[in-house]
Amino acid sequence: MIENLRADLQAAAGHRALERGWRVFIRRETKAILQYRFSHWVHTLRIPVVRQLLMIVALVWQRWNQIMLAGILIAPDAEIGPGLVLHTAYGLQISPTIIGSNCTFNSQVHIGTGVKSIGDNCYFAPGCKVIGEVKIGNNVLVVANSVVLTDVPDNTTIMGVPARIKLPGGRLRKMPWKTMDAKKKESQISATKANGSNGANGANGAKTNGSAAVPKTNDAQPEPQQKINA
Repeated sequence: MIENLRADLQAAAGHRALERGWRVFIRRETKAILQYRFSHWVHTLRIPVVRQLLMIVALVWQRWNQIMLAGILIAPDAEIGPGLVLHTAYGLQISPTIIGSNCTFNSQVHIGTGVKSIGDNCYFAPGCKVIGEVKIGNNVLVVANSVVLTDVPDNTTIMGVPARIKLPGGRLRKMPWKTMDAKKKESQISATKANGSNGANGANGAKTNGSAAVPKTNDAQPEPQQKINA
């Protein structure tokens, strides 16, 4: 349990730069992960009296998380590998199944009771549903609001309702976490670069093709001749 929990905290710190170190413990999602790891450990105990007492604590803790954390429910008998990340865990339900390592779940994700297994390095976008006796391979990306009813092979991006569109490659493109100060600095740098390029274009625009430009005067311009009908 301790090793899996340590891997979970490290994976959570890698998703958000502002919540590293001790700040990982104050996340809402961390409380749900702690509760699941504790409940799963209690279910594996073989000490008769201690097991029953700790199961009461785990059950109360689970119901408290459901109320305070907007309906997060992870079955204690689900076997989830290390590196579990609950990115935005609201309305999340994971039923008893086998889940590999380094998997990420977003809000409104539902993993049904009939799911056979889920591989490693899988990403479940917000609102997706996995229902039925299906098997999810490794490196699978399930697009938001998709409903998976069939098996998904490895290294696949799947989408649709029901999910029928399968694209090669299942790795999510992770965007770097940026604070408002970093965004302001980037905007200032881009603005200075734009001003510098405009200045260079202005200097180039001053040059003309061929000889130097001679200012035209009104005296040098011939007056237009009017045609007079005889």
